[in-house]
Amino acid sequence: MIQKQVLLGMTIGEIQESTKAYGFKNYIPREIALWIYRRGAKSFDEMTNISKKNREILNENFELGLSPPVKETLSSDGSKKYLFSVPYEKYIEAAYIPEGKRHTLCISSQIGCKLGCLFCMTGKQGFQGQLSSNEILNQVISLPEREKITNLVYMGMGEPFDNTDQVLKTLDILTADYGLAVSPRKITVSTVGLIPGMKKFIGESRCQLAVSLHSPFDNERSMLMPAQKAYSIQNIIKLLKEHDFEKRRRISFEYILFKGLNDSDRHVKELTRLLNGLRCRINLIRFHMIPGTPLKGTSEKEVQDFRDKLDSKGITATVRKSRGEDIMAACGLLSTSELLKNKQSAE
Repeated sequence: MIQKQVLLGMTIGEIQESTKAYGFKNYIPREIALWIYRRGAKSFDEMTNISKKNREILNENFELGLSPPVKETLSSDGSKKYLFSVPYEKYIEAAYIPEGKRHTLCISSQIGCKLGCLFCMTGKQGFQGQLSSNEILNQVISLPEREKITNLVYMGMGEPFDNTDQVLKTLDILTADYGLAVSPRKITVSTVGLIPGMKKFIGESRCQLAVSLHSPFDNERSMLMPAQKAYSIQNIIKLLKEHDFEKRRRISFEYILFKGLNDSDRHVKELTRLLNGLRCRINLIRFHMIPGTPLKGTSEKEVQDFRDKLDSKGITATVRKSRGEDIMAACGLLSTSELLKNKQSAE
């Protein structure tokens, strides 16, 4: 039996290379890409400006590679969490967050995560594997809300720059005119600060960057995020200050507030020193309790006070609105119970 090639997840160059043996006219690879990424075709038969003969060739030798979510969970605030099946009986999650005219999709880049951040549910399930460009883009393409999505954030399961090549490939397709033609300003990639991947991303993509900060002090950040030991926040900031970011390209820092740990005046003072000279903003995030951690969230008043203190120091700070907490779709909560069930049954 012929092993069919999967087209979803290919760049236009890869589609051209994969189809050139079949004698297609030059315009056909681009049309295939447009049908997959822009027009939402669910079969080759829908590609009506491609001849019937060529569609038969496509059906015989290729597959689109679409895989709809296997489960949908609706939050009381209108957010949705989607569960996707990936090979070897594993699962990933994506979160759809509508708010006014803004419709954000939070997607995953890995199955689980190896970085073990103390405040994150994904890290507690361990690393299960990398996602391909097909599996990353499928989270976008296969959703019923695909036409409504205005913003994309790589803030789901996994560390994007631990899967840099596949993530960059999907960014190319998402922003390309043959792809979804999403503005780079509408796509944000979040990282704990893996410097090799960050360097490649900064040089090759125009999308937005978000860095998980959570404390300006080495000892605290190391406790929260073991990656600090290899990639210190000082070296991360040094890299960012060395790069001349264009005006429309934003650097943001994610900062989850933990009661009695990273919410004091000394943290405001050190953040001011650390970020001096860097055009950026800080997104303050309320902590959502997870099992097996000693961390507690800062009160609402203290969150607002911390923001005001940063603002008074000239640092733009916003408080991120919490969404989807009741369905475990809020920041740091994506982690599949199905994956855990399979892991337990295998032990």
